[in-house]
Amino acid sequence: MEPDSSDLLAPVGGGGALIGYARVSTKGQNLDRQIAALQSCGCQRIFSDKKSGKNAEREELQKALDYLRAGDTLIVPSLDRLGRSIQDLINIVGALRKDGIGFRSLHEALDTTTPGGRLVFHVFAALAEFIRELIIQGTHEGIAAARARGQRLGRPPAMTEEQILHARSMLANPEASISSIAKLLGVSRTTIYKYVPELATGRASLIASDSREIAK
Repeated sequence: MEPDSSDLLAPVGGGGALIGYARVSTKGQNLDRQIAALQSCGCQRIFSDKKSGKNAEREELQKALDYLRAGDTLIVPSLDRLGRSIQDLINIVGALRKDGIGFRSLHEALDTTTPGGRLVFHVFAALAEFIRELIIQGTHEGIAAARARGQRLGRPPAMTEEQILHARSMLANPEASISSIAKLLGVSRTTIYKYVPELATGRASLIASDSREIAK
């Protein structure tokens, strides 16, 4: 969900429950320090995950988000414990704000229930959007420049024209198996069939087709 950047500046949260969320990337890491920090700032309830931030299935985070109510504040030990990226972080905080829920990050001393904290997140949102537009613009310009140079875009073909010609010439020998030809050319049998579609009706028809081409 894309947050409304103007909404990031509106006063929200405060006066409700303080809910904590902690996360470590692997099972071998310890949550104790994060949980202690969240308890020390008055969190009434703490949810915690032991998963990488790249893992979209953070069950405890989802439980925390479902548990929060208008007026509550979600507190995390640091920003990287909540979002997989700056855009992910902005989306989560924007969604919280739409529901009237505040957000605090202890390490960065960010608090969206204060004017200063709201301003910082407004800048984050604007910067993320600016970077996204630059990436899109650069990608489009790069594609246009590559096309202007005559470069082929997309995945390269599995077989070159030369490999296809070699395959056809070897397939003309009935003693050569398709598997051995594929192995020799460094491709799969499926690739041979894809790039020499005449094989679908049998090698005899392929040989006959090549003979007609030579006769021309």
